[in-house]
Amino acid sequence: MAETSELDSLKITVLAEDSVLYESPYLGQHGVSFLLEGTKDSNIRRILVDVGQNSPALLSNMRIMNISPSAIDAIVLTHCHYDHTKGVVNMLREIGKRDVRVIAHPDIFRPNFVINTYFKYVGIMPDDSKENIEKAAGRLLLTRDPLVIMPGIMTTGEVKRQTEFEEVGIGVETIENGRVKDDQMLDDISVVANVKEKGLVIVTGCSHAGIVNIVKQAIELTGCEKIGAIIGGLHLVDAPETRIKRTVDELAKLNISWICAGHCTGFKAQVEFYLTFKERFSPLHTGMQFEI
Repeated sequence: MAETSELDSLKITVLAEDSVLYESPYLGQHGVSFLLEGTKDSNIRRILVDVGQNSPALLSNMRIMNISPSAIDAIVLTHCHYDHTKGVVNMLREIGKRDVRVIAHPDIFRPNFVINTYFKYVGIMPDDSKENIEKAAGRLLLTRDPLVIMPGIMTTGEVKRQTEFEEVGIGVETIENGRVKDDQMLDDISVVANVKEKGLVIVTGCSHAGIVNIVKQAIELTGCEKIGAIIGGLHLVDAPETRIKRTVDELAKLNISWICAGHCTGFKAQVEFYLTFKERFSPLHTGMQFEI
């Protein structure tokens, strides 16, 4: 069991997502980016979770929200895909500080591509390479283990696959030892915050590890069985209805206070979540803010 400290409060701002709030001035993009502001006693840390794929649009939203990149203390990259990582070097330049921690799984820089219709590279782009991140004063912390970012906020580390019905959700390949093989997306990590009196708040990028697996791991890591919220992408957009229904049923058993899901979750899954969770579910949109 890892760090079990509790935050006094947590604020989450959705900086980028595929859709935007109604009548808002924000720019949407295929991808997600969240700003987490954790408070513990008088200590506040601001953690950027993913950067989407369009840096100018992300920075435009931040300006409208009066959020300065220089306030960011650390970056978490949930997995390698371009719609979560493209522009991380540009963001580091905008932050303008030395040794900004960039936290990710050690396999994040591997080749990653799809070949179902044609060859398309979908991993980290050359401009955001390991070398360029370090040149931009980023300090890479690459680990398979859970990592405490501040007391009360940690990463899941590499997520154990415990369920028999969850899968990556997208047909991706990689190259290992000169051979092409199916990519199981073991680099998919999430962020877990433990908020006083509210329980665990789980922030996901795409949940390629399976959202039920992610929740199980969060509980095992913290020893806390109270799930306050799940926010992010659940990658059920192409999932069969049987998997969608099973996912919703398994999460319903955990008495989760609320779920806000979008990006790669898919309309059918959003409908199923709404039918089960009612007012405890809402679609994710750019511009949303949650104070927990």
